[in-house]
Amino acid sequence: MATDAGKPIPRFPDGFVWGVSTSAHQIEGAVDEREPSVWDVFTGEPGRVKDGSTADVACDHYHRYREDVALLAALGVDAYRFSVSWPRVNSPGGLDFYDRLVDELCAAGVAPVPTLFHWDLPASLDWLERDTAERFAAYVSVVAERLGDRVGKWITLNEPAEHTLLGHALGAHAPGRRLLFDALPVAHHQLLAHGLAVRALRAAGARDIGIANSHGPAWAASEKDEDVAAAGFYDTLLNRLFAEPVILGEYPDGLGELMPGDVAADLKVIAEPVDWYGVNYYAPSLVGAPQGTDTEYGGLPLPAELPFSVREIEGRPVTDFGWPVVPEALTELLTGFRERYGDRLPPVVITENGCSYEGVDDQERIAYLDAHIRALHAASEAGVDVRGYFVWSLMDNFEWAEGYARRFGLVHVDYETLTRTPKASYHWFRDVLRAARG
Repeated sequence: MATDAGKPIPRFPDGFVWGVSTSAHQIEGAVDEREPSVWDVFTGEPGRVKDGSTADVACDHYHRYREDVALLAALGVDAYRFSVSWPRVNSPGGLDFYDRLVDELCAAGVAPVPTLFHWDLPASLDWLERDTAERFAAYVSVVAERLGDRVGKWITLNEPAEHTLLGHALGAHAPGRRLLFDALPVAHHQLLAHGLAVRALRAAGARDIGIANSHGPAWAASEKDEDVAAAGFYDTLLNRLFAEPVILGEYPDGLGELMPGDVAADLKVIAEPVDWYGVNYYAPSLVGAPQGTDTEYGGLPLPAELPFSVREIEGRPVTDFGWPVVPEALTELLTGFRERYGDRLPPVVITENGCSYEGVDDQERIAYLDAHIRALHAASEAGVDVRGYFVWSLMDNFEWAEGYARRFGLVHVDYETLTRTPKASYHWFRDVLRAARG
């Protein structure tokens, strides 16, 4: 991959936030010290995770968080995006852990940025049920009351698109359902939960709230009408369906008619104003008309009955996950959002961006991150109000249905000893942050 990694990173506007991200289920471990989540149930079923592993121990962050905060402090990030485990908060003493973590972060000069839902739903709940959104708001109120005196920036949900598509439509993630388009209520109830959470956070005094949605350009496989139409549908399903209720207060292309309940009233809740809009970006998608057979893309099952097919993007390097490396598509995505939504688009924070590569001398990751930071700067120069960038991830971790086969971390984790070893990319990013501050 061509790289400018030897050249200084361009300067971003004052107040730009540099950070790294993790999620509770992927790093915390200590599963016996909280109630079960849908992911505990899922990973306990044979064949669900490719290497047969679970997150019962993961990186044991629950017991080693002080060591991990020291790594954050040495890295020099402004902020640490982590997630709060709803099942842990439901358990005796569970919220005390996040109290200790936030105190440790504040003492280290690292701003805590909690995500309130990152896929680990309590096993007793179900996003097909509207009541789950109400329960989420109640849980958010409890967390905000305890942590709000030290937390400035909050994130309601992480990637409701993936949780809907992979967990409820295709069955590749927890809870493992294959509902296809009957999974749409899951999307609606998560978006409703987001709006209710914004209200709960505002009631607790929060003034810096966002959501972390995953997005990427949908490229048509050809100029044929059927490929262009398929790419447009894919864009609606993965991008517009989750952006427009939050940004515009409406569903695209009649999708609201497929949602449960009083959709007009719910949209007023979903569109509660946010202070910024989080984007998780990894790659664009090349989309064409259905090919008439079941296919697989990026390890995901895509049944023949879907009204699109996802193709390989040729001529691009790929990560160890097989994802294409296309940094300029990040610029395209953000400038496209600016053109589509105009002044209604809130300031943007990249809440996740990263790649899976093996090895501690991870020059490929350095090249990847360097190119994507420059692409983000190009979007800023083009007029997008960009406020921050968070690398996924601080450390190698449990990569959902892939188990421990994929390594996204700036820090290597030996899963036998749990020893943390900063990679070359960690040292590179540390130097980037020092240069960014002059």
